[in-house]
Amino acid sequence: MLTDPFERLGLDREVLSVSQLNSRARVLLEDVFARIWVEGEISNLSRPASGHIYFTLKDNQAQVRCALFRQHATRVRQALRDGLAVRVRGKVSLYEGRGDYQLILETLEPAGDGALRLAFEALKQRLDAEGLFAAERKAALPAHPRRIGIVSSPTGAVIRDIISVFRRRAPQVALTLIPTAVQGRDATEQIVRALGRADAQGFDALILARGGGSLEDLWCFNEEAVARAIAACVTPLVSAVGHETDVSIADFVADVRAPTPSAAAELLAPHANDLQQRLAGLHHRLRVRMRERLHRNALRLEGLSRRLRHPGERLLQQSQRIDDLEQRLIRALDRRLGERHERLARLDTRLAAQHPGRALALLRQRLEHLQARLPRAMGEALRDRRRQLQGLGQTLHVVSPLATLGRGYSILLDERGQAIRSAAQTRIGQTLRARLGEGELDVRVSDNHLEPVTLSLLD
Repeated sequence: MLTDPFERLGLDREVLSVSQLNSRARVLLEDVFARIWVEGEISNLSRPASGHIYFTLKDNQAQVRCALFRQHATRVRQALRDGLAVRVRGKVSLYEGRGDYQLILETLEPAGDGALRLAFEALKQRLDAEGLFAAERKAALPAHPRRIGIVSSPTGAVIRDIISVFRRRAPQVALTLIPTAVQGRDATEQIVRALGRADAQGFDALILARGGGSLEDLWCFNEEAVARAIAACVTPLVSAVGHETDVSIADFVADVRAPTPSAAAELLAPHANDLQQRLAGLHHRLRVRMRERLHRNALRLEGLSRRLRHPGERLLQQSQRIDDLEQRLIRALDRRLGERHERLARLDTRLAAQHPGRALALLRQRLEHLQARLPRAMGEALRDRRRQLQGLGQTLHVVSPLATLGRGYSILLDERGQAIRSAAQTRIGQTLRARLGEGELDVRVSDNHLEPVTLSLLD
């Protein structure tokens, strides 16, 4: 079927330039491969300022250049990156300037495990934003662990490799297997439970291990529940999932990532020879530091010995200083006493000026003057009060009822001493007291004229 385009070229005798060759080749390729689907893995991804996207699409045996121009690139919603498996649609063309064979793409979508990788990237970005990958959260591994928990499958080569490394390098370390499924539908839930049990047993460190596999096989270690279970572990945890090239969400959340399960074991099982070498190095450093310290102290002692003077010389200097201080003290005392004498003289002068004898003489004169004024003032006050009393007596006599009684009037009083002002206040037969101008009388009411008088018609 591909022989027709070549037959139309008619290139038996025609000599072409390079430009003509590339142009005809481009037309040929675009004519034969006008719209095809190709699947592969992205590599060498490039995003220039023009908005176009360039990358290489490859598989295990070959690769081809791809160009996704801006008008089509804006329709791609996936986060493209190297290593992403995709399925692309476009036409085969030729870049004439370099003679490069390439694919001009119209659309792009995830392929194979591409969807899983997109989910992986989305979860990775979300957990990273929450701070689960932060360096300050990660705990340091113990230098000399005694008990280590291994969360892994009880079958397979992984657990055997880890045990072999510890037997060879650190046989004194106690290993405990917390079995769990590491692949399949129930693996996520089992791993979460196993991590919780292991963290509660007080191990010095934990190893979460699994052998290599495809992205689908390792997917349980990319689940959010497993990531949060790892983040909740208080015990330092080493993630050893898959081969060295495999990367999982568990690796980012764990305190330390090991490329392989054996490497995880080596991280927690320092070899005896390594410890001996480290001890020898520390011993050498200690000796060097001790020699340096002794040398510095010797130099310091020598300098101090040069600076050290005989005590007698220092005593003479101190004696001279005491004499100087004594002279300064005497001069200061004399100056202070002179100041005090001057101040005492000033105070004595002020005291004499304010002696209480002068004030007492003035007060005595004032007292004598007041004693002379007191009888005159008292006599005048008594006369004023007497005149005022006589005036008030006269006024009282004018308004007194006694004066009225003196003119022939009387006052009637009842048994309680209340004045009778109305006949209605009396009753027939009542005894009243009449007060006169001179003396009193008891009178009896025979008629108060309040009741009507009934006259007999026969009288």
